[in-house]
Amino acid sequence: MTTASVGIRSLQFSDYKAYVFAALFVAGNIIVPQLCHLIPNGGLIFLPIYFFTLIAAYKFGWRVGLMTALLSPVVNNLLFGMPPTAMLPIILIKSTFLALSAAYAAHRVGKVSLLAIAIAVIVSQVAAMPIEWALTGSWQAAINDITIGWPGIALQIFGGWLLMKYVINSK
Repeated sequence: MTTASVGIRSLQFSDYKAYVFAALFVAGNIIVPQLCHLIPNGGLIFLPIYFFTLIAAYKFGWRVGLMTALLSPVVNNLLFGMPPTAMLPIILIKSTFLALSAAYAAHRVGKVSLLAIAIAVIVSQVAAMPIEWALTGSWQAAINDITIGWPGIALQIFGGWLLMKYVINSK
């Protein structure tokens, strides 16, 4: 079974579609956080900056995922000041971990799998915790995505699965 036959595609940097998809996912990662920030602590609760990074990496591979992971927080910061500049390094690290774990999971499984998506999201969160702890000096800050952001984690897992499974035409 090839990954292309089940809706998973790994785009190369030489393929212009990689840049088109990355731009679309970055746009999603700009629009959705703006909507979430209309709710008090919406960014901390829903973790919207990661949603389309997960989709990009899982559906189109690590290259599109990594472009989305790196550009989304930087563009959001430059345009809207969110995430705050002080948080940019950790957001970039978390986004990178998510892109790489999602792309790896998709490559290994070869299809849109709720379990693989859940593992990718959880692995990226757990892997980033010690780094955030080291950078901030706060264990509480390191576990905020799980203690406060669990709705966002659930949304990434279930919403990401639903979007990829039923909207982006996977089989």
